Amino acid sequence: MRQAVFLDRDGVINEVLSKRVRFVNRPSHFFLLDGVGEAIHLLNRANWPVFVVTNQGGVGLGYMSEASLQEVHQEMIRQLAAYEARITAIAYCAHAPHAGCACRKPGSKMLEDLAVRYDVDLAASVMVGDRQADIEAGKKAGCTTIGIGQNVTGADAHFPSLRAAVPWILSNT
Repeated sequence: MRQAVFLDRDGVINEVLSKRVRFVNRPSHFFLLDGVGEAIHLLNRANWPVFVVTNQGGVGLGYMSEASLQEVHQEMIRQLAAYEARITAIAYCAHAPHAGCACRKPGSKMLEDLAVRYDVDLAASVMVGDRQADIEAGKKAGCTTIGIGQNVTGADAHFPSLRAAVPWILSNT
């Protein structure tokens, strides 16, 4: 079994609720946050699998189609490739908020399913998020948790950005 990094998407990897974009419903709305490409590249170089686990309730609410979500994820992969950064796999919950599904964070099913599929030791892994639901999902899965920004409490560590968190991830887990 190996350790891995699980990343929330909106607010950790890309802009959301910013001056340029409110929600990411199309590829043209996808903007990497500063330092993210470099951060993921550093994790890749250290042989850490990097997974994206993201709630995408806009699909369930009808604001975007699942095909559009796939196009957004392809744009993310394309932008990260410019930094030689790779995502091992993407898991998403397309259900509407309050649908009662098992996959939506703060549930830990997305992390647990990826762990089984990719032989990941969740206790040796890290969940990085910018919302309380991300931290709760990571804790339920047994991961070390990192809060990005100022809107989360209870994480094992806090940093202003993913790029700032990478040295800690690589030296403390």
